[in-house]
Amino acid sequence: MRNKYMSLASLLLLGLVGLAAGDIVEEIVAIVNDDVITLSQYKQYHDSIYQMLRSQVQGEEFEKEYNRTKGEILNNMITEVLLLQQAKQKQINVADQLKMYMENLKKQNNIESDEQFRQELFKQGLTYEQFSRQVEENIMRQAVIFQEVDRSIVVEEAEAINYYKLHPEEFVEPEEYKIRAIYLSTEGKSPADLEARQKEVSEKVNAAEDFSGLAGQYADAPMKDNQGDLGRFKKGELDKNLEQAVAKLKAGETTPWVQAKNGWYLLKLEEKKESRPLSFEEVKKNVEEKLFSEKRDKRLQEFLKEIKAKSYIKILKPNPLNL
Repeated sequence: MRNKYMSLASLLLLGLVGLAAGDIVEEIVAIVNDDVITLSQYKQYHDSIYQMLRSQVQGEEFEKEYNRTKGEILNNMITEVLLLQQAKQKQINVADQLKMYMENLKKQNNIESDEQFRQELFKQGLTYEQFSRQVEENIMRQAVIFQEVDRSIVVEEAEAINYYKLHPEEFVEPEEYKIRAIYLSTEGKSPADLEARQKEVSEKVNAAEDFSGLAGQYADAPMKDNQGDLGRFKKGELDKNLEQAVAKLKAGETTPWVQAKNGWYLLKLEEKKESRPLSFEEVKKNVEEKLFSEKRDKRLQEFLKEIKAKSYIKILKPNPLNL
């Protein structure tokens, strides 16, 4: 990555090794052939991963995922360096793909000009040149993986059929429920008020009054406006308490009042679609994609192992931030 990582030869020529006291020295975390990974690059990579995880998961789940991920950072950075080196050795040119990517990105974000694009990037703390280089390098890495890995993988139909036959449990369409509900929030209601409202609604339901009309009259937001229409749910998608109650019903029947995390529900099962085995034709594409992905992962690891074995890799700081 000579345009991102300063080469070891350049470091020596510039005399960065053994500078006099007072000079600023960029610490080297790892040497990968004639490129280096510096401490500041490692920290930037670490911080971006940390922020991404923070935006996606919280609490114990965050700690678990962060502890797993932080141990892989240096290895991932070394892999990225090696892939980019491979792309440069192969003289891969991705100018057209880069241009197309940038144009599509502008369209997706309703950006009308390059100047506006630059301004949006600046708000994110990036220059256009930085962002463009990052995208270009990533496309180059993907091009190497396509040439060396993806292009060599073939999934025969016989393989897909055999997998389908050996794993029938994976190809079952679960039960599906179409549900309408009268929802009562517990917020702002005393137990006595809530019980009285439940009793009033139950009496009207038992008297065969129109359920959707009752939902529009009695349900609390957000279900009041759509007359309690919850839509369709496959088995496993509903709140556990609600699903257990609905699973016992036949179409047209209603549950007793069921308590969930955010309130009480009186549910009506409008339709029920039974589970069924899926035919091979229905799942053929998914099976082929699964087998391709498994082969790809295996071949990619083999390829990375091959290029690492042929490379000079020296890790100077295994735990750069002492985390």
